[in-house]
Amino acid sequence: MPDKHEQAEQMRDDVPSTIARSDDKAVRTYKKTLESAEETYDDGGRAHRAAYASLKHTHEKVGDHWEPKEHSGPSDPQAAQGTPASLRQRRDTAQGVDANASKGHLDDVARRVGIEDPENINKGDLVDEIEKANARATAKARRK
Repeated sequence: MPDKHEQAEQMRDDVPSTIARSDDKAVRTYKKTLESAEETYDDGGRAHRAAYASLKHTHEKVGDHWEPKEHSGPSDPQAAQGTPASLRQRRDTAQGVDANASKGHLDDVARRVGIEDPENINKGDLVDEIEKANARATAKARRK
């Protein structure tokens, strides 16, 4: 049986590019959740949403990849709702940004993705700016 790193390497071709550029745990989390969800749901889109939801509990999007979060748990108000509630009352997600992280942590992430003077931006706006910076970094990585 392959070790965890070998498992992740074998899975990289079968996951979205942002996840393929991430650590082994992100790859395994997404792929294993996706496989389980595909068995549970008839809808492939729903299976992918479940896999992303699982990933966003353990990882956050930073630039063009996912990194482990300091504390696992929901990353935004939509993720904090259970499945039935999230289907009834849809909310915007933070696109992988850990909106529940401290302002200090978000300031650090913002600097890493090229946002200048993040300490002068309120938390909600900072989450939005990180989302935009992540989208730009992902688009740039896909063009390579």
